[in-house]
Amino acid sequence: MSESVKKEIERLRAELERHNYLYYVEAQPEISDLEFDRMLKRLEQLEAEHPEFVSPDSPTHKVGGAPVGGFPTVQHRVPMLSIDNVYDEDELAEFDRRVRKLLGGEPVQYTVEYKIDGVAINLIYENGLLVQGVTRGNGVEGDDITENARTLRGVPLRLRAKQPPALLEVRGEAYIANSDFAHLRAEQERRGAQPFANPRNTAAGALKLLDPKQCAARKPRFFAHGAGAIEGIEFATYQEFLATIRRMGVPATPKVEAFDDFEGARAYARTLAEEIHELDFEVDGIVLKVNDLAQRRRLGRTSKSPRWIIAYKWEKYEGTTQVEQIGISVGKTGVLTPFAFLTPVVIAGSTISRASLHNRDEIERLGVREGDSVVVEKAGKVIPHVVRVEEARRTGREKRFVFPDECPECGTPAVQDEGGVYIRCPNPNCPAQLRETLEFFASRSAMDIDGLGIKLVEQLLASGLVKSIPDLYRLQDRRDELLQLERMGEKSVDNLLAGIEKSKSRPLWRLLTGLNIRHVGTRTAQVLADEFGNIDELMRQSAEQLAEVEEIGPVIAHAIDAFFRTPAAEQTIAELRELGVNLGAPRREKKPAAGGRLAGKTLVVTGTLARLKREEAQELIRQHGGKPASSVSKKTDYVVAGESPGSKLDKARELGVEVLDEAEFLELLGVKLRTSES
Repeated sequence: MSESVKKEIERLRAELERHNYLYYVEAQPEISDLEFDRMLKRLEQLEAEHPEFVSPDSPTHKVGGAPVGGFPTVQHRVPMLSIDNVYDEDELAEFDRRVRKLLGGEPVQYTVEYKIDGVAINLIYENGLLVQGVTRGNGVEGDDITENARTLRGVPLRLRAKQPPALLEVRGEAYIANSDFAHLRAEQERRGAQPFANPRNTAAGALKLLDPKQCAARKPRFFAHGAGAIEGIEFATYQEFLATIRRMGVPATPKVEAFDDFEGARAYARTLAEEIHELDFEVDGIVLKVNDLAQRRRLGRTSKSPRWIIAYKWEKYEGTTQVEQIGISVGKTGVLTPFAFLTPVVIAGSTISRASLHNRDEIERLGVREGDSVVVEKAGKVIPHVVRVEEARRTGREKRFVFPDECPECGTPAVQDEGGVYIRCPNPNCPAQLRETLEFFASRSAMDIDGLGIKLVEQLLASGLVKSIPDLYRLQDRRDELLQLERMGEKSVDNLLAGIEKSKSRPLWRLLTGLNIRHVGTRTAQVLADEFGNIDELMRQSAEQLAEVEEIGPVIAHAIDAFFRTPAAEQTIAELRELGVNLGAPRREKKPAAGGRLAGKTLVVTGTLARLKREEAQELIRQHGGKPASSVSKKTDYVVAGESPGSKLDKARELGVEVLDEAEFLELLGVKLRTSES
């Protein structure tokens, strides 16, 4: 009997640990919360009936044990230092310059991640077993909160490793998810208790509770983002550390990426900032870290913070308001985007009356309904977004929003992107898509038609004067009808027609941008125009051929191929040709300058040159018959390397590509630049 009980206990523990790992680390749960809770209750029952089988790493310890008498003070083996903060991109760039200078200009790889707005703690594992949890405290010593740390959701009480390290200190943030916080506040208000202020304070308060069961009831979670003392295992990079602890079952900070150059890191930081609406946890900035741990050791620290890390922070402002209605807008690519009409609320000096809800999945994640009270956040330059629903304020009169099955503008059945979250109207003649497309086509990013804004676009569509992009160029013959439009006098009409005429001669890349091809922005359009010269040559390419073009890749290539194979695109191009719009010219191989120094050669410029700007160096390459490229490959003939060249220099050496410094590059071209002394 006891042997069968022991086997069932071991089976339940293994299953619960596996499901914890799938839920908190892999984000791929296999069972419902209800099924998980039933398994946990069965295990609790068996352990209560058979205390001889109780183990310190049992999942039942996650729900909290007996109250503790207090929190002893513990000294950290390795200090938990604070992080320096910056508040604009100039200061961020200064951090990069400082790091490179301290490392003697050698290549640096940065990781970029969210700065979780939680409570810093240190989890200590000995031979794979969680033996202690300690708060940051003053950085030198903190409070022993081991019993509360055991309740952190997702934190394994024993590491998933056959041969765990003798000592592993995992550092990170204890936090409470926004969705859990909303439920906690709702429950408090139902009991008539004072509701919690915000998720961070709630997490901090939970860890200070002397009763671990009360701590567990607040559902604190954990994300790892660093290490303290380590014995019995080594890591070369931060990314290697994160990958290893994930395999061991510890939830690590999500969406961490590494970049060989600072510009890539800075661009990804912007992307993360734009995606904070997708998160179910609070963040208050972006963190950049040197990835190489040996470089970190060389960089060292100041008296209060490491030199290899920086936090790019922003001020956060919140306001509570009501969702009056949820609507749908149709974008230029047909995406159906839900948005909330809000009772106007002033946040950080701005009146907010509307916020995007992004997609159907986001509405479901937030659980937002028409009539709900919601918390809206404005962080730095990021657009306002709905953080959470104040469920406790519901009256029962709120209405669930039903996402439409068809386009609200034209009635065409909507389709969801394969493997994606966006739902689109597939009708290329949808009036909403046409309106958005025309506005974008005329914008400064595309054909730059002066005087053609959204208000005039709406009038042109309503009057029937324009039904397609080519119709814009037929307005030259409809001057009298334009004069009949609201606020369109002779001067306004003449300026508009002059702007339209001028746009006919815009370079090909602007037209490609304005045609509204999925995934094709300004940079991709420039690459295509440089590669093929004219639209006919571009349209002749297969998706496979397009994918071979540097900076394109298969996803963009298939989008371009699909666009040009539609009858609507073929008709648009034919009409634009007839109307005299520039479609490019057959690409001619540039004649090399005297001596043919770079004829047929591909060069990559990397790092900071002393005498030339990168654009000037690339123009010299073109003038001498060569092709400037942005990445190093087997097709690269030369790499021109300046100061702080980054990974492109390493790639060149790996592939055996000849490397030139600035002087050798100029000597190869036979170019002498005028100096200040001459």
